[in-house]
Amino acid sequence: FVDFSVMSLTRPLSVSGGGVGLASASRPLSWSKVSKVSSSKTSSPRMSKKPCMMTMTFPGGSRDPKIRNNAAATFEAAQQAGIKQQEVTADTEKWESRAEVFEYTSAANPTLNPISVYVHPPELHEVGPTRVIPFDLSDTLPTPYPATGPNLMSSFVRIDVGDSIDTTASATSQAFYVIRGSGTTKTDEGVIDWSEGDLFVLPASKTGTTVHSAVDGGAFGGAALYWVTDEPLLKYLGVSATEKRFEPTMFRREMMLNSVQDLADEKGAAGEELNRLGVLLGNEACPDTKTLTHVLWSLLNSIGPGIVQRAHRHNSIALDMAVYAKPGVYTMMGQALDENGEIVDPIRVDWVTGGVFVTPPGWWHAHYNESDETAWVLPMQDAGLYTYQRTLDIRFVDDEVANLKNGRIRGAAYEVTNKQYTNISCMLQKQLSDENAN
Repeated sequence: FVDFSVMSLTRPLSVSGGGVGLASASRPLSWSKVSKVSSSKTSSPRMSKKPCMMTMTFPGGSRDPKIRNNAAATFEAAQQAGIKQQEVTADTEKWESRAEVFEYTSAANPTLNPISVYVHPPELHEVGPTRVIPFDLSDTLPTPYPATGPNLMSSFVRIDVGDSIDTTASATSQAFYVIRGSGTTKTDEGVIDWSEGDLFVLPASKTGTTVHSAVDGGAFGGAALYWVTDEPLLKYLGVSATEKRFEPTMFRREMMLNSVQDLADEKGAAGEELNRLGVLLGNEACPDTKTLTHVLWSLLNSIGPGIVQRAHRHNSIALDMAVYAKPGVYTMMGQALDENGEIVDPIRVDWVTGGVFVTPPGWWHAHYNESDETAWVLPMQDAGLYTYQRTLDIRFVDDEVANLKNGRIRGAAYEVTNKQYTNISCMLQKQLSDENAN
């Protein structure tokens, strides 16, 4: 273990080829001692309660003659280029007027409108004409464009038998889950057929438009799709999708269910607990993140009768589709845990087949099945993006409670268990010991 609080590394480390080495292998590491700050309230300047005045001088400040000379030279060059000094001054002042500064500690974590728990009930797609039914929460975020969350937009699409409807999105990723019925979809990439329980994803395209037609509508006389895109993310960035990042991909219902059953058989044979039984839906274009697309993430998750899936949380928003649930299946969610790992002041959301509910980012949530049948849920998240950024930070309650009992509060999004980091610590310790010995 190296105590970095009392020393500073005077030569940087370099990382290359997956390994870690010194910036120069010909010289040993050199360390400079740093005085420890006194813990006394009277002697430590950090603990002083006395008001003080601080004057800061920056090199090249407004009184620096070099700056004045540079400004004069800039105006002279502008005049030679045919630009009037008044124009330069006016434009510069306009740009300067837009600059803002904030005190760091009070503004580092700005207050934004919270993302709350909302429900998009199935009754919306069970009746009515062919149409898109947006789950638009833009008024609560707020955004000047339709959005369910900061990065995602979700909608139901109802298609009466024999009808067709266009859906259009300026997005890098679109996902369609078939809630009910069967039909076809025509895209820039070709034509596919679909039926209940299938899921397909589409990349950015020239037109961004798809045409859906219903052949069968099931019990409600119309097919229904659950449609999720990352269009709000692009709207926020002010960009358009111009590059296809993956190929169109289809997940058939039978394939997904068989995968879950295979997993259950494997765990059962090994005597493992079957509490969490689901499969992540990946894409060959995303081998590192193992996600649906480079932005979207999804999981087909089952919860057996009488099962409680203990609380967990993640930084991504979850737009949860209840694929199938009998009364008695629900999610409890809240922003904090007590010392026993129970959610404080939880909100209960009951699952209703064909309905969607929002699980806010960072909220702890646990799933309960008090019915006599297996329940299924298909969350759609922006976790493909978070996983790539190493900020998903999914945590499970039992791990956090154990950490708390051991007096440990985990702050990093990823545990520092990489062998490379361990090797760095050992190397630095050896270098320090050798230097002290000399």
